[in-house]
Amino acid sequence: MTPDSPANPNPVSPVPEAANQGAVRPPLVYLGSITLGLILHLVWPISLLPRRFGAGLGLPVILLAVGLFVSAVRTFKAAGTPVPGNQPTTAIVRRGPYRVSRNPIYLAFSLLQLGIALWVNSVWLVITLLVAVAVMSRVVIPKEERYLEARFPSEYPPYKASVHRWL
Repeated sequence: MTPDSPANPNPVSPVPEAANQGAVRPPLVYLGSITLGLILHLVWPISLLPRRFGAGLGLPVILLAVGLFVSAVRTFKAAGTPVPGNQPTTAIVRRGPYRVSRNPIYLAFSLLQLGIALWVNSVWLVITLLVAVAVMSRVVIPKEERYLEARFPSEYPPYKASVHRWL
């Protein structure tokens, strides 16, 4: 910049190396949520459903979560982009489960915790799940969306406009 040129009041910030380099990592959010929910359930159990329904409802939800997770990871790998958010994203993926959710892995984590809550029959696991979803929706995902908008300015906004965040 020369002395005659005006200062840029809005300098363009560089695109971060990866979407999630912070301490709030999605697997840890859900692992912490499940752990806290189980501890609370052991200390002060509050049933979610009549006991006879828990495992019958929980197991199919857990299997759905595992299937969704595997499908989402395979789709990312087929597109040649890494799964961990602390590595640079190389492509906007629009196939497989990414046609209906921008965050199928996070949806799978949420379904896994819901399935565990049903199986264990714990209100606490549902409450801590709601906290985890709030953290993901208000902290993690908006940061990742800003990263993707900066890294893929022509591809990500149309994708974001056409596919829901969760479902």
